[in-house]
Amino acid sequence: MKAFLLLLLSVSYVINIDKNLRETLQLGASQTINIKPIYKSNFNNGKFEGFGTSFCWWPNRIGYSDVLAEKAAQLFYDKKGLGLTIIRYNIGGGDDPTHNHITRTDSEIPGYWANPKYENGKYSWDYDWNKDYNQRNVLLKSVAKNKDEIIVEGFSNSPPYFMTNSGCSSGNSDAGKDNLKSDAYTPFATYLADVARQFKTLWGINFQSMTPMNEPYTNYWGAFSNKQEGCHFDQGNSQSNIIVELRKALDERNLKDIQISATDETSVNTQITSYNKLSQQAKKSITRIDTHTYGGSDSDRDHLRVLAENEGKNLWMSEVDGGGVEGTNAGEMGAALWLANRIITDLNLLRASSWIIWQLIDNHISKDGYNGKKDSGMVNLNGGYWGVAVADHDKSEIILTQKYYAFGQFSRYIRPGYTIIGAYNGAVAAYDSAGKRVIIVATNTDGSDKSTEFNLSTFSKVGSKVSVIRTSGSMSSGEHWAELSPLSTNGKVFEASLKANSVTTFIVEGVEE
Repeated sequence: MKAFLLLLLSVSYVINIDKNLRETLQLGASQTINIKPIYKSNFNNGKFEGFGTSFCWWPNRIGYSDVLAEKAAQLFYDKKGLGLTIIRYNIGGGDDPTHNHITRTDSEIPGYWANPKYENGKYSWDYDWNKDYNQRNVLLKSVAKNKDEIIVEGFSNSPPYFMTNSGCSSGNSDAGKDNLKSDAYTPFATYLADVARQFKTLWGINFQSMTPMNEPYTNYWGAFSNKQEGCHFDQGNSQSNIIVELRKALDERNLKDIQISATDETSVNTQITSYNKLSQQAKKSITRIDTHTYGGSDSDRDHLRVLAENEGKNLWMSEVDGGGVEGTNAGEMGAALWLANRIITDLNLLRASSWIIWQLIDNHISKDGYNGKKDSGMVNLNGGYWGVAVADHDKSEIILTQKYYAFGQFSRYIRPGYTIIGAYNGAVAAYDSAGKRVIIVATNTDGSDKSTEFNLSTFSKVGSKVSVIRTSGSMSSGEHWAELSPLSTNGKVFEASLKANSVTTFIVEGVEE
């Protein structure tokens, strides 16, 4: 017995040595990624609507320059660039013109109102449609790049200041309380609906959807903030009332085709509770649930997906970004891998019909600043940062990053009309039924190459050719949507080596469900 135990210990020791040696050498174990159509999205009849970005606030900063606006439209919305198809246009509330507390150069969004009055318990105002030129300039140039596919949503961070309790569009003096006055729900809805009608009649922009709130059930939005507009709406009655009033205002202006989405909470778990507390009339008024994913667990994402399916609502992941990094000594790929894995996690678990980043440009370079305020300057490419590009106003250039190219590994190849398929193990997939193709995007955060098997055995037919596109390394010497030699399938399986600290897109031809 003693000899047998010694033998077991010695075998265990050898196994552990081998395991430790493999980890030290970073050989990595082979993995299998199964692509199964049973994990496909049910939202929007299974049709993906695309990737996009909020227009709050970077177009407000660069739109004064036709050169920068045009370059942004080409880089972000042209199919030769990111090929994005969704724009979330920020309908500014507009702060009291005597206020000067916002210190960012990009986030003070003008409202379209003029000459506001409050007399005999009634609100009135005129409109100045020349306002917000910068954001609108970028919008029109971007839409022109892909008129057939681009979707525009109108969203609000705050009502106009004269409709608020604090008299300030950045929030209530108590950031945990509602800031829209109790008698201003109808006037605020009127304001938003008037903007939607004007965009349609004057500029030919049809909002597919509108949302009157942004991260409403938080304590983020306080009066005289140095950051941005914001407005708290309590769950239940407050959120329900503004949704119902907006639906009425749109219908009265013959804008019944504009959908209402709700409620764009900052975290997935809050989104679940906010939706559940809406009145039945409010739930009937919305066709889509929008969520941000700054917070919430994987199980919360599953829960929200099932909730939306059961309620018969479409689902968007309508905002997220961050300054995170991933990878093993990844350098400039650190931020890129963080973004790629966030997209993979959200799409796999939510299977939403869109994925929308917060700001494409969060940093600006300018020796003069803007409106008397200083810009933030260049990002640390080897660290974490928000956005995927930096605007250099001194040189009229847009500086790209590896995070930009990582985003493109998804947005250029997973197109509107495809069906998202959950894949897991650091990958997500989509099916192009018209082209009979499966698109797979996979990451490798290891410091060494990883041998990976992709199994499509549950599809009825799989062709032999697999195209390969990859981003890795640095801006100066790395790969940027590099087209590599194609691979071949073996039956319904193919093998690939995922390069260390990389994002790779595989396009498998001849696939039938």
